[in-house]
Amino acid sequence: MEGREGTKDYAATRADAEAIFRAAVAKVDPRALVRSTLSIDGARLVVRPPAGTTAGPGGEGAGAVYDLDGFDRVLVLAFGKAACRMAAGVEDVLGDRLSGGVAAVKKGFAEPLGRIRVMEAAHPVPDESSVEAARALLKLAREAGPRDLALVLVSGGGSALLAAPWSDLLGGITLADKQAATRELLACGADIREINTVRRHLSSVKGGRLAAALSPASSITLILSDVIGDELSSIASGPTVPDASTWQDALGILERYRIVDKVPPAVPALLRNGAGGMLADTPKPGDPAFEKVRNFVIGSNRVAALAALDEARARGYGSLYLGSRFEGEARELARAWLGMGVEAASRGAPVGAPGCIIGGGETTVTIRGEGLGGRNQEAALAFLVGLSESSPEWASRLCFLSAGTDGNDGPTDAAGAFADLEILERSRAAGLDPRAFLARNDSWHFFDRVGGLLRTGPTGTNVCDLQLVLVR
Repeated sequence: MEGREGTKDYAATRADAEAIFRAAVAKVDPRALVRSTLSIDGARLVVRPPAGTTAGPGGEGAGAVYDLDGFDRVLVLAFGKAACRMAAGVEDVLGDRLSGGVAAVKKGFAEPLGRIRVMEAAHPVPDESSVEAARALLKLAREAGPRDLALVLVSGGGSALLAAPWSDLLGGITLADKQAATRELLACGADIREINTVRRHLSSVKGGRLAAALSPASSITLILSDVIGDELSSIASGPTVPDASTWQDALGILERYRIVDKVPPAVPALLRNGAGGMLADTPKPGDPAFEKVRNFVIGSNRVAALAALDEARARGYGSLYLGSRFEGEARELARAWLGMGVEAASRGAPVGAPGCIIGGGETTVTIRGEGLGGRNQEAALAFLVGLSESSPEWASRLCFLSAGTDGNDGPTDAAGAFADLEILERSRAAGLDPRAFLARNDSWHFFDRVGGLLRTGPTGTNVCDLQLVLVR
């Protein structure tokens, strides 16, 4: 870092920010996490989650031990953006002891596996491939008996990748209904907890219903958390954990965001039937379906952020971690990050220069225009707008990066974007107004033209987003 403070070496600062981000992603590699969690001791399968992670309902204590001689089959049911890499970790550990399984992964995220069938499905809006994946996993779950052990591998994106629309004698919903409801929920500004509350009640697999399908088999769920606070009922909509939410809660979310009349009529009709007591709700705490279920979180945003902190310090930055609970409108949170950066540059607090402020979480975007982008690119664009209004003395010393750890920010090819004064100057030279692009949620086209996108490709993991402010 010597000699860099106060210079305009923006490319070098962006390179530092990218290296810090990539170190965080590497720390939560799903294959490595699974291999560090599972081990074989003779005929015993030992489950020992990494330090710093937590166990969920049915997973209390330091871990668990299973006598493999007591089981006829060991099966894998994996779903989420990290499904293939998590499943590969299980194959590494169990080898010939593994009987088979299914891994449902986002299209473009597939990797070859030996004993486990890989199925690609759609995200964030499910399609027929998502239905096929759900059917395959449900079939495997329902065939499991009392002498079978299921390893359920859950990661972010699992809600969309397993689409099993509710259907019963009273009627149900179609995939098209669920697709339309998902689009409206994504566009209205609902957060991931609210979205998943609705998803759980439109599904035959979520909200503990997969655990019910697996019973009476024993099951171990290893979870890579992409949810703020690692709330298990929200990660992939909690397929193997009790669901405390109700039909009425799901209906209330549609009402609160005023989208009852925007979603297909079958959706509120189903929720009203449930709220009226005509349909069984999702399995609740204490349900017998969970007696032989153990849930463990093996990776999270916090684990990634602490790795980023270590990398920043190794690069000579005085660093501060602010936690992994940042949520709300992306453009509003960006202003807060800008304020912290300016304070650090001008007053040396909360860190002095060279400094790095790190945080994580998952923001939302309320769609106002017809542009292309994602929540991280929107945050970077809002930071850039704020930068244009700041004193050049302090603005010239800041670099902001917001990126998704899965390498995929919204329906784009980028993980996120950088914001600094050089990028702002490029936009001015090109005659681009960042405010106009922000107004129509068109962050991708803006950064694609000025060179501010971070493209990592699919990372194989998913633990929410990270934000970094570097102060030179």
